[in-house]
Amino acid sequence: MQTQHDPDYYDRLIDEKEAASYLCYSVRALQNWRVRGGGPLFIKVSGRSVRYTRRDLQDWIGAKRVANTTCAPS
Repeated sequence: MQTQHDPDYYDRLIDEKEAASYLCYSVRALQNWRVRGGGPLFIKVSGRSVRYTRRDLQDWIGAKRVANTTCAPS
């Protein structure tokens, strides 16, 4: 089992189900973001197979931070 103490924890590839769980979003939300844009970076491994890294997910979450509602995108 991978833990945050594992040096490669944030850089290992995870599937969309695990990525969705990590973000507390649905798999469908990730699929929509891949089509429409605005979601976290992903790696297209083959045809319909995609992977994410926890580092990219964390970076995406960090980019969503705002100081107040005036700064929030509409």
